[in-house]
Amino acid sequence: MSIWRHLFTVVTPTYNRAHTLERLYQSLRDQSFQDFEWVIVDDGSTDDTRTMVMGWQQEASFPIHYMWQNNQHKKTAFNRGVQKASGELVVAIDSDDSLDANALYSMASAWNEIPLNEREHYVAITGLCARPDGRIVGDMYPSDVFDATSLDMTFKYRVRGEKFGCLRTDVLRQFPFPEEIAGFVPESLVWRAIARAGYLTRFVNQVFRVYYDSPDSLSHQGRNSQQHALGLWLLARDTVVECLPWFRYRPQAFLMAAARYTRFSLHMRDNHQEQPDGWSLKGFAPHLLVCLMWPVGLLLYVRDRVRT
Repeated sequence: MSIWRHLFTVVTPTYNRAHTLERLYQSLRDQSFQDFEWVIVDDGSTDDTRTMVMGWQQEASFPIHYMWQNNQHKKTAFNRGVQKASGELVVAIDSDDSLDANALYSMASAWNEIPLNEREHYVAITGLCARPDGRIVGDMYPSDVFDATSLDMTFKYRVRGEKFGCLRTDVLRQFPFPEEIAGFVPESLVWRAIARAGYLTRFVNQVFRVYYDSPDSLSHQGRNSQQHALGLWLLARDTVVECLPWFRYRPQAFLMAAARYTRFSLHMRDNHQEQPDGWSLKGFAPHLLVCLMWPVGLLLYVRDRVRT
């Protein structure tokens, strides 16, 4: 018998986004599939987010859970939301985006099409993002329904661009974001770890999320190469150390990751940041890649410094 009270838990970390959060709320009210709850984890907002949410709790047809914490970071807020979730599947969406009206219905249909005795091998249903004008963000998948790991989709099939869907709650609890690392941690580190554990994703060419490109959103906090050097260095290190079995599919991507390893390590030096314990470069091949691309990494670092 299932332990879950809902099929979906929508998890939204937020920080001072009251001016955009209502857009997401309206898209949840408009969902054609209503078996879900909404967990909002407020990462220390000082605007009127709490007051707004309290009003929605009185009128919404779905449960809304509001949790406030001292400002820590999106990764901590996300972990807390996953722990609170009572849904079988988590839909993690930022407070400045919205869902297509049939997003949850389409996710549920795709999940139910996987035979029950095979679902333990799957972690996610992942679809597409579209901009407000309807344009698809990035590439579409090789076919309308495609089963693969997220690493295969990135390196073997070379599908690029922002994607979106739902993930199994029980698996996310086994792969939390590393809170011991200060600041920005790329979401890809978690998705890649799950893929390396062998979990499949069902990719579908359906739009689930309407994507609004807001420079100050939580999902964009990793774009500054100097301020978020540690997180970007972690991602480069993960590529050249942990993802080498996929090297043959996109060697250029691994060479550039090796260059970014040097680039961001130099920014970390400027920021007086040390490498986290357990994240050192290991193995002959990773060392060789980083050595070969060291001059490129240095040039990228110098370019960053000149630009600022």
